[in-house]
This record gives sequence, C-alpha cells and structure tokens, in this order.
Amino acid sequence: MATETKQPTRKKIHRLQIGLNVLLQVVLVLFLAAMVNSIAFKHYRRWDFSRDKKYALSDKTKRFLDTIKGKVRITVFFSPNTPITVDVQNLLTEFQYAAKGKIDIENIDPERNLSRAKEVVDKYKVVSDESLLVIDYAGRNKTVKASEMADVDQSGMAFGEGPRVTAFKGEQAITSAMMDLVEGKKNTLGYVLGHKEPPLAGNTPISVLKTFIQNENIKFQELNLFDVGAIPVELKAIVIDGPQYDFSDREMKLLRDFWEKQGRILLLLDPAAKTPKLNAFLNELGVKANDDRLMAFLRTGIQEVALTRDVQAHFLGESPITKRLAEVRALFFGGTSSLTLEPERVRATNIRLESLIQAEKGYFAETDYNSNDQAKLQADAKRNPGTPLTIGLSIEKGGSADERVQVNSARMVVVSNATFIQDNALTQDQQALDFISGGVNWLLSREQLIGIAPKVPKTLTFSLNEDALRNLRWIILVLLPLVPAVVGGAVWWRRRA
Repeated sequence: MATETKQPTRKKIHRLQIGLNVLLQVVLVLFLAAMVNSIAFKHYRRWDFSRDKKYALSDKTKRFLDTIKGKVRITVFFSPNTPITVDVQNLLTEFQYAAKGKIDIENIDPERNLSRAKEVVDKYKVVSDESLLVIDYAGRNKTVKASEMADVDQSGMAFGEGPRVTAFKGEQAITSAMMDLVEGKKNTLGYVLGHKEPPLAGNTPISVLKTFIQNENIKFQELNLFDVGAIPVELKAIVIDGPQYDFSDREMKLLRDFWEKQGRILLLLDPAAKTPKLNAFLNELGVKANDDRLMAFLRTGIQEVALTRDVQAHFLGESPITKRLAEVRALFFGGTSSLTLEPERVRATNIRLESLIQAEKGYFAETDYNSNDQAKLQADAKRNPGTPLTIGLSIEKGGSADERVQVNSARMVVVSNATFIQDNALTQDQQALDFISGGVNWLLSREQLIGIAPKVPKTLTFSLNEDALRNLRWIILVLLPLVPAVVGGAVWWRRRA
C-alpha cells in the first residue's frame, strides 16, 4: 500500500512584520548616524598642514584662552577691500575653536549694514575710519586696528600694483588686547637707568624687545635708584640691562632690600664692564660671574681653523622658563662669560639655582681673552675639560621645587650677555624674544603665559643650483614631451595589431 507523502507547508509571509523590521533598521541606522555626528561635533581634532602655519595659534595664546572666565565679544568692522580681511577672518575662527565657546564674533560690513554699524559705533565710541576689531569683555572694550595687525608694503601702488602684506601680526595684536581687558591693568616692569644702560626712549637699540614685551600687557617704567628712597611697591620686577658702571653702596642696599622682600630681577651682564659690587651680590646667592670669555675654534678648511667669540648655545628644558625652548639653539653675539653655580653653598638659605642656557660642545672659557696669540689660544682650547659652560641661569629663594605649588618667593634670571636682545642681534626666529618673554612672565608669576611667540610668515622661495637647473631642463625639454609620445605610440601599436 503506497504511503502518501505530505508536502511541507510554506509559512505565510507577514508583510507587516517585514515592514516593521525594515523600519526599525532604518531608525537604528539614523540614530547611529546622528550619535556619531553629535559625538564628532563635540569631540574633534584639527590639524594644520600648511607650510608656514599662518593661522596656527601659539601655545601662549591657547593657555591664555583657557584662563578666561567670562565671555569675550569681538565685533569685526572690516571692509572687503582691506588686504588682510581673509587673514583676520581665518584667524578669528581659530580663536573661536581654541576658546571653546568663550568667544562670540559678529561681522559687520560698514558699507552694507549701515544701521547696525552706526549702532555699534555709537556704543563703543569708535572714531576711526580704518578697518578694525572691537573686543569687549566684562564691560571693558578695546579696539585693534588693521594697521596694528600687519605690515603692508605700499611701494608697488605707484606701478599699478596693490598693497602687499609683508608680515601678519594678527595673533599678537588680538591676544595683547585680550590680556589688557582680562587682566584689567598692565603689569609694570622697572627699567634701571643711571649706569649707561641702553635707553628706553628715543633711538633705543632694544625697540623690538620693548614693543614685544609691551604687547604682553606689560609696561616699562624708568627707574633711577639715585632718585628714590626704595624701589616702588608697584614694581614687582625690575630689569638691569648691561650696566657699564658699577652700582653704589646705596643702590646695592636698595637692590638687596628689594630682593629680601621677594623682589624679581632680570639681570643681563656685560662681561666687558667692571661691576664688582654687582658680582659680589650674585656671589652671595651662589653664582660666580667669571672673568673669562667663551671662544671656540671652527674648522674652515682641511687644515684651517678660525676663532669665534660668538657663542652658539642651547636652552635647557627643566625650567618652566625654557621648557618650550628645550634644545633650541641661539646665537649670543659679542663677549659672553661663563657663570659658575654653587648650589651646595647656599642650600641652607633655601636658594635654588638652575641652569637655563649652556654653550655648545667645543667652547672653552679663556681667561686671557685679550690675547691674539693663536697658538696659545689653541693650546688652551685643547686643555678644555669638556664640562658644560653655563651662560644663563635662574635663582629662586623661598619657592617650591614643585611647579604646581605656588609660593611667594624672590626670583632672578641672570644672563652673561647683554647684547643678544638688541635689535641688530635679533633674528627672525625670535629665540631671544621667546627666552626674555618666558623669563619676564616667570618673574611676574605668569607661568601660564610662557610660550613660543607666533612666527612671522615667510615668503615661499625656490633656490636651484646648476645641477638642479640642468635636471629641470631635461625634464621640461625631454621627459614631458616623451611621455605622451610613448603613450601615443603604445596606443597606435595596439590598434595596428
């Protein structure tokens, strides 16, 4: 008897179930996409791959923006015809990203939005027709003009060319204005005069340094110790820049009293000047200013050497002053003497010494520095023990070795070269300015503002030697025409085959 085989029954397709499943998947995909975009909007990283990093903010500006507690409002009055309009807009975008919501920006075209422009001009009492920014913080405001943010070359306009921006200084100008508003008042730095130091006014050889320091919300105040009974209380720090004559006993007493009251001193020594009383003061603090000069013999040929008295040195990175200049090289022109640190001798008085700048290997300290006897100097160089030679250091009395602990203390920065900050010695890389900026901010207890200054944009240039020009000629005249000829020949051969 044949058995009947039962066909398997197919399950009925529930279209509603399929539709709900697809709908659920679509909702989940949209939810995941929204979550990814939300996370990416709040947590993102930005990189600057441009050659000169024209709009990249310096570490100093970023740390300053982190310290702002309130809201900063920037109103932009820039005409589209201003040469730096695009540069300023891009830079302000970087400020907004770095400030993390602390900066609001309003762009007003004074030629198109007359009513809004008049309203803001009346509010801030703007009296200039020049393109500018108005920065407002906590009811205080400050204007930054376009001329303060760039150096513009107008010489080409006589030949029908437009103005050319030679240097963009927007970050320095904007950050300086913000410092003025946030800090409320300028820090004052006393500049000691009366010993033939470089002047502050008139045709001063330190004009670049003066402008650079003033842009950090610091003002200089001339200080002649002959005219005061004590260093004014409002001066938290003073600068002694290469005195050519020694201090009197009365001046030294004022200086010691200032130091004992937790004063701050930036001391730049001129090794050629005889200042025994000033050197004795340093010796009390564990530092010996040696009567020598740093020199090195450089090989200029197979058997030829030349003597140099300009010191190639590098910054050490252990101190907060030079942490961001670690292993950066700098040239110290003119005479430079060595400094000897004796920390053990002053440890009981709670004085800490730290080396900041050391000469490169190969330099030796010559005591007979007026000699022109090359044979003798070469013999002295060969006896060089190779120990590191310090030319810059910091002294702190009463402070803490832990940077996180803020303790009132007396502080001093000493460099055995006074000419490296002068206009004719400064280079475009600004190592000297960066170091002095770090030292001054450390003296004023503004460690969060110590950083590398923004670099001036550099013009892109190509320099080709004779070999490179020859190779370029072969590429243009032979290689470039040969490539399409080979491709065309290959196509013709393939079609013929």
